[in-house]
Amino acid sequence: MRLLLIEDEPKVVDFVVRGLRAEGWAVDFALDGTEGLARATEVPYDIIVLDLMLPGLTGSEVLRLLRARGVEVAVLILTARDGTGDKVDHFEAGADDYLTKPFAFEELLVRIKALMRRPKTVSPQILKIDDLEIDRLAQRVRRGGRNISLTGKEYSLLVYLASNPGRILTRTMIMDHVWDESFQGLTNIVDVYVRHLRSKLDDGQQVKLIQTVRGMGYCLKAPDK
Repeated sequence: MRLLLIEDEPKVVDFVVRGLRAEGWAVDFALDGTEGLARATEVPYDIIVLDLMLPGLTGSEVLRLLRARGVEVAVLILTARDGTGDKVDHFEAGADDYLTKPFAFEELLVRIKALMRRPKTVSPQILKIDDLEIDRLAQRVRRGGRNISLTGKEYSLLVYLASNPGRILTRTMIMDHVWDESFQGLTNIVDVYVRHLRSKLDDGQQVKLIQTVRGMGYCLKAPDK
């Protein structure tokens, strides 16, 4: 899962980015509203954590411009302003949640996870490909009734593949969704993690679900019946 933090306080950026990356998230950040808006419209993020008091464009302006441009990513407002009227205004403008500073990282993490459980268009809790089953709510993976233990990045990679069954995903597409910008240019890391995932998912199985499309990328697909 990939997240964008738009925040101008370096200490907040540091502890949020370190904490979320430790939880397996790919995290990018912007220190002002103008840069944040540009990133948010260029990259398909799963969630945006948005401060309101920003240099350049304010967080309120960023939110309204995102919604005006049809960007439907979940937005969690992060701010020291806690008035009821202020919250109502931002919810009406398209915010999905609101967290007041100062805050505990644990609460931020819980709210992010809650937002990710909310349905977008069609986002089923259970993803099934042949005998592979992914419970997105419990973050549990099973194949043929056997539990499979994955790291955070392996799980994020698998969910992205399984959310696009039969679709060829290039290394760049996978990088953009599963890793943050600090890994840009290192597309070989995708191959490394696909090998890890294959060893846990496909080794010893008669049917191989992860397919390599030579010169293009990877796809996860059920066998043709």
